[in-house]
Amino acid sequence: MKTWLDKWNPEDEAYWNAGGSKIAWRTLTITTITLVLSFASWFMMSVIAVKLPGLGFNFSKDQLFWLTAIPGLAAGLLRIIHTFLLPIFGTRHIISFATAIKLIPVIGIGFAIMNVNTPFWVFAVLAFTTGFGGGDFSSYMPSTSLFFPQRLKGTALGIQAGIGNFGVSIAQFVTPLIISVGIFGASTVFTSIDPKEALAVFQNSSIEKQKEVFTALDTEVQTKILSNVKKNVVDSVCTAVNSHDNVVVFASLPVKAKAKAIANANPKLAEKILNNISAENSAVKNKPIYLQSAAFWYAPFLIIMAFVSWFYLKSIPMKASVKEQLDIFSNKHTWYCTITYVMTFGTFAGLSAAFPLMIKFLYGDFPNAPDPLVYAFYGPLIGSASRIAFGFVADKVGGAVLTTMTGVGILAGAVILVTQGLVAPTSMDQFPLFVTVILAMFFFTGIGNAGTFRQYPIIFKENPRQAAGVIGWTAAIAAFGPFIFSKLIGNNISANGTVNQFFIGVAFFTILATGINWWFYNRKNCEKPS
Repeated sequence: MKTWLDKWNPEDEAYWNAGGSKIAWRTLTITTITLVLSFASWFMMSVIAVKLPGLGFNFSKDQLFWLTAIPGLAAGLLRIIHTFLLPIFGTRHIISFATAIKLIPVIGIGFAIMNVNTPFWVFAVLAFTTGFGGGDFSSYMPSTSLFFPQRLKGTALGIQAGIGNFGVSIAQFVTPLIISVGIFGASTVFTSIDPKEALAVFQNSSIEKQKEVFTALDTEVQTKILSNVKKNVVDSVCTAVNSHDNVVVFASLPVKAKAKAIANANPKLAEKILNNISAENSAVKNKPIYLQSAAFWYAPFLIIMAFVSWFYLKSIPMKASVKEQLDIFSNKHTWYCTITYVMTFGTFAGLSAAFPLMIKFLYGDFPNAPDPLVYAFYGPLIGSASRIAFGFVADKVGGAVLTTMTGVGILAGAVILVTQGLVAPTSMDQFPLFVTVILAMFFFTGIGNAGTFRQYPIIFKENPRQAAGVIGWTAAIAAFGPFIFSKLIGNNISANGTVNQFFIGVAFFTILATGINWWFYNRKNCEKPS
């Protein structure tokens, strides 16, 4: 089959009306559907990781954050590569291959979940391969930019990126539904611990019984459980009892601290301890789930769309070597655009990856703690919808003003999170405002994502090939968002149980990025009004 079109000139209205429009919109439809699958498979680990401890995987809090961070690291690296692939291989070959290769993480993770003895390094490698789904974005966006005339670029890019971003919501929305259905393989017992009922177990049992059960545990396990207690509490108890013996320290802890330490342990271990203390307890909740379905269900759709892409896509005749494409890095606006897109898409992708685990580890210890997956999908859904809606707005009013609005919105959100104690919570009463502020930040990132992708083709309008390259490059760097957010948030929580320092950093970076956008692209008589 013929891969390359003989010519392509979407700015010629006669050419556009004679058939160019049909090709462009067909390409947009197919690539957008495949991009939805890309984003969904890229973020599937962010929802799967939340459930792994309940199946018996003995991964630490830090390891779970690593599993949500690695896909962002992989996507950023792969997007850098994808930035230069389009002029070499063309749309048809890249989209077809990129769709098919995502079968590796989808099938691999599905089988890994089914064996509770699968080591962490295997999950880490598979988490890296989910980056295939995030990496190809830097081929999709440049391709779409080239297929459409200047007057429709904002609309086309807004539609594709916005609907593509819905893939994140699909991963987070479908997962809770599909893991309850036995489509692929046998069920596994998922265990969760109710913190309020765990406290009741300790309140209604003797210290001698608690001490007996704790003594039976391995020393290493005892140490891990005690690590769930705040250091200042442990230190004060050690001083009071004049001992550092694990059993003595545990037995002397306040009852709430003991219950919390057990509730925060691996659920399977907590189940064993609580059942040994009180066989008839209401703290342990067990239910069958099919977590492997959260990965396997993508496979048939990927296979279908790989074939559709191969048979129905064409490539634009615009070829350039990697060396020729490196000219974008000599332009200062490449770097300024990179900073603004890290602010918009980097924040969107970073929050998407970290939001479920933030809910779990910031608010999961309180009575009536929320299920992270009940709320997680709303953020990406709102961010994706606003990106689509404001793609049309960007074509009318320009993208720069929307990017400035986004900076103000993200800054306000970060300030509220810190000043109101929402990322260092003391009760569940703060949870509704926490979710509201995070969702508002998602909304503004969608506005900014639409604005920036309207700006870049205009800033580089003298050279469409450079404009496409800059879109790919900025998307590559912003794709590190999940890695940055997950790792730094995870480090903050592990160190002091809050995320205040991280969001203070977000506030300062947002001020920098918004200032750059306003000075060069938004203010009166700016250098590149867009």
